[in-house]
Amino acid sequence: LPDVVQLRPVRTVHCTEKFYFIGDDEASNLDEMPLMMSEEAFESAESDYHTLPRARVGQRQRGLCWLLFCGWKVLCGCCCDCLLRTCRKRKELKARTVWLGCPEKSEEKHPRNIIKNQKYNVFTFVPGVLYQQFKFFLNLYFLVVACSQFVPSLKIGFLYTYWAPLGFVLTVTMMREAVDEVRRYKRDKEMNSQLYTKLTMRGKVQVKSSEIQVGDLIIVEKNQRIPADMIFLRTTEKTGACFIRTDQLDGETDWKLKVAVACTQRLPAIVDLFSISAYVHAQKPLLDIHSFEGNFTREDSDPHVHESLSIENTLWASTVVASGTVIGVVIYTGKETRSVLNTSNAKNKVGLLDLELNRLTKALFVAQVVLSVVMVALQGFLGPWFRNLFRFVVLFSYIIPISLRVNLDMGKSAYGWMIMKDENIPGTVVRTSTIPEELGRLVYLLTDKTGTLTQNEMVFRRLHLGTVSYGTDTMDEIQSHIASASQSNSGGGGGGSTTSSTATPSQGKSQHSAGPKVRKSVSSRINEAVKAIALCHNVTPVYESRAGINGETDAAEADQDFSDDNRTYQASSPDEVALVRWTERMGLTLVSRDLTSLQLKTPSGQILTYFILQIFPFTSESKRMGIIVREEATGSITLYMKGADVAMASIVQYNDWLEEECGNMAREGLRTLVVAKKSLSEEQYQDFESRYNQAKLSIHDRTLKVAAVVESLEREMELLCLTGVEDKLQADVRPTLELLRNAGIKIWMLTGDKLETATCIAKSSHLVSRNQDIHVFKPVSSRGEAHLELNAFRRKHECALVISGDSLEVCLRYYEHEFVELACQCPAVVCCRCSPTQKAQIVRLLQQHTSNRTCAIGDGGNDVSMIQAADCGIGIEGKEGKQASLAADFSITQFKHIGRLLMVHGRNSYKRSAALGQFVMHRGMIISTMQAVFSSMFYFASVPLYQGFLMVGYATVYTMFPVFSLVLDQDVKPEMALLYPELYKDLTKGRSLSFKTFLIWVLISVYQGGILMYGALLLFESEFVHVVAISFTALILTELLMVALTVRTWHWLMVVAEFFSLACYLASLAFLNEYFGIGRVSLGAFLDLGFITTKAFLWKVSAITMVSCLPLYIIKYLKRKFSPPSYSKLSS
Repeated sequence: LPDVVQLRPVRTVHCTEKFYFIGDDEASNLDEMPLMMSEEAFESAESDYHTLPRARVGQRQRGLCWLLFCGWKVLCGCCCDCLLRTCRKRKELKARTVWLGCPEKSEEKHPRNIIKNQKYNVFTFVPGVLYQQFKFFLNLYFLVVACSQFVPSLKIGFLYTYWAPLGFVLTVTMMREAVDEVRRYKRDKEMNSQLYTKLTMRGKVQVKSSEIQVGDLIIVEKNQRIPADMIFLRTTEKTGACFIRTDQLDGETDWKLKVAVACTQRLPAIVDLFSISAYVHAQKPLLDIHSFEGNFTREDSDPHVHESLSIENTLWASTVVASGTVIGVVIYTGKETRSVLNTSNAKNKVGLLDLELNRLTKALFVAQVVLSVVMVALQGFLGPWFRNLFRFVVLFSYIIPISLRVNLDMGKSAYGWMIMKDENIPGTVVRTSTIPEELGRLVYLLTDKTGTLTQNEMVFRRLHLGTVSYGTDTMDEIQSHIASASQSNSGGGGGGSTTSSTATPSQGKSQHSAGPKVRKSVSSRINEAVKAIALCHNVTPVYESRAGINGETDAAEADQDFSDDNRTYQASSPDEVALVRWTERMGLTLVSRDLTSLQLKTPSGQILTYFILQIFPFTSESKRMGIIVREEATGSITLYMKGADVAMASIVQYNDWLEEECGNMAREGLRTLVVAKKSLSEEQYQDFESRYNQAKLSIHDRTLKVAAVVESLEREMELLCLTGVEDKLQADVRPTLELLRNAGIKIWMLTGDKLETATCIAKSSHLVSRNQDIHVFKPVSSRGEAHLELNAFRRKHECALVISGDSLEVCLRYYEHEFVELACQCPAVVCCRCSPTQKAQIVRLLQQHTSNRTCAIGDGGNDVSMIQAADCGIGIEGKEGKQASLAADFSITQFKHIGRLLMVHGRNSYKRSAALGQFVMHRGMIISTMQAVFSSMFYFASVPLYQGFLMVGYATVYTMFPVFSLVLDQDVKPEMALLYPELYKDLTKGRSLSFKTFLIWVLISVYQGGILMYGALLLFESEFVHVVAISFTALILTELLMVALTVRTWHWLMVVAEFFSLACYLASLAFLNEYFGIGRVSLGAFLDLGFITTKAFLWKVSAITMVSCLPLYIIKYLKRKFSPPSYSKLSS
């Protein structure tokens, strides 16, 4: 950077000329440098800073237009935010001092340790649900119209015709919300009532999770959930360390090793925790689950004992103890814990279809008001015209039918029932029944890796020694080599470690004397490679404790404990466990390990003991881990290392096969590790140890100095082997991802795992296709680095992006819009080392910048925030528990089920709801058109054409069943929808429900309403008293025929619904004839039964119906013949 950014002179008044360097933290022109988003503007990477033009930052002109169109929204928003901030001032989070076992010494009041997922309480339930319902224009409109009927001068019909549908909708909604709220309350109560053992001066007491306070000493047993964030003080494990499962926090099923505070672990007994005066100083509560800074201080010793605390000394809430019993002091509770800070509040999700219908109803309302004004204007604004205007508004209120909400809500429930009853996706549960249509509109799918795409089951697949490669079918050769080597070692004398001490030195001498020129035999190379894999790891074998074993075990019990059936392995990575399990199958078994030594058992039963001198753990920077061991039998010291090929290639001796074989394994989707060793003399090791210890004690640049000392040892290492481990994918992941890609869905993988692992899974799952390049975003920490790296990425075309969470955070801080714009152009994006909060943040970014619908799928507690933030959340019930599936809108049992869920059910739900919504609006508009024609014929009188009962019957018994049967309609068969996923791509454009299709339905409604009313008035002029019966009969027939016109695939229930509705109408004509007069115009006029059986009535009604429907049938036929839709081509 200093070579690129030039120094500039700064002139100041009354001062000599000075020079300064432009840094990231100083006020430089970098703040005003935009990213160049055009291809032509790019120069070489070195001159990026010079070629970028200075940003022209100017204030927008804000005048009256701005205030009228968008300024009022901004002003209202600011006022609401200020009001909320005033009413709900959030307490500032601060660092704290926590005394062991003394909650009363706490200086501040801390939140209660409760889990709360409820949306409402007893007082806010009714107002909250009503607000959620009436914030939509549709429902608010129905409420105002219904309330207007209490005013006598505005009353048009019966009250029940307005209040019954509205009351039905509200009752169903409130009952559904109440059931969900009770379920959430029970789940919270169960979690908050879990009992834990608290250590007090008087001994152990049982307390509820909700009663735990900051400063309490809590005992957590094996397989018990940790109730609050704690510092790890003691454990029953002799090593002073334990393993915890963090799957509900970071989504990874690897067990994490935690270390107890040395000062408290050394105390003779638990009760001694109260005999010392000690406190923990902890930093303020943060979101980051991977870091912690604090100090432990003991005051009653001379001098005071100070220990620094890091992430390895913490026990975060919602994790589970996997080994031993632990004791910790609580430092954060309730909403200040890491797990709660990383969990976002559940939002009320509203489907895009509902929002689109809400916009259409606003347009209909404007049309309704305009029509009413026209009617009053044609009256000449006579008399109380304002009252007449409102009466006309109520009279035309059927333009926006309340049955729209009823039909759509019932349709959503039907779709949910169909999804849960689908035998092809067993175990699927619909938890949010309000958004099934969202499954048919998705553009972005954000998926977790571990447990979602993969099973998190590692299997050893390949061992490569340079000249020979072993796969799953030739592993028995390795076993025979190990067995023969073990036999030859034990053949010279007695058993046990004595034999190895006599056999191994001779072998070692012969190797040294032979020198590097003599090629080792394949058998010895295999033996060394397997031994290196069995030694270079952080795996600990664990044996279940048996009844009656107390204190020290004797030899017989120890032998019994070493039985293979009783052994399990614990490690911080499943890769490590897979490697150790493989060496066990080959014959070299890890039988015990502590902080200073480990033991291996050979096929002949020998126990080989190795002392652990140093361990260099894996870090994301070094990409490798190492161990220095001394063999007890021979005293020889060896450094073993394993790591990623990019890290190991430069430190092993020259070879011509490593790079090529790594590429071959990566293409097979295997995770590769390079294993190497280096023999050290006693003098070499002593020199290294002194320099290493000195580097660890340095105050400044400790990490760099330690790394430099270790690197001095990592030179010219002997390359032993290359291993390939497969992370087993979930069933049918590859075809499912291909199906989704062909459907136009862009897939982003968000994982908390390492970059190398995430990249490998992206390749093996075919998330990134074979012919696609991968751009690995370099680690960036400053604005300048992010700027250069984004410009470098901009030059790439059609390549997948892999980026880490830290780099992502830097990019979003300075170049949010530019980064999202570039990332959205990628065919696939992989974000690794993502925290739960970052996952949710990425979802929100896509929603804001693209306005497209997003779907998140995961299986762990760390995916809950992402699932809740997405427009549609899908949870998988897996090894990581049910937390994700319970928080999701839809729950499935396997990832492959998402294909059918989206392609079949999502597509059908959207197309059916679009057709249903538009048809219900058509049903309202056609009757409002007839009302307008009727009023205009009768001197613009605000008199209803049909009585209240007929209006209720029209929306329910006469037409509801055929219209609702549209939820059974489908354009193509499910098999066809899965075979041609490209059909799904059309739905994202929203063409099934748009202003264009809406205007077509408006024109159809106006045409048919006009024909029906004018036809009735023209053809039945002599029988004018029967105009209601005539027009209403033609209207019902037209609606039934229009349903038949709209249906694409007939179902037997549709036919039943058509004939049932027709039968109901004919029955009401016969038995409810008093409702078919023309209202107040001819009060007391009843329908003559003889009249409706005449030929004149029948042919005239048939003629009107034919004129209203036949042209539409002809147009539909011509359109299907000359411009057929894509689905009809497939059907034929």
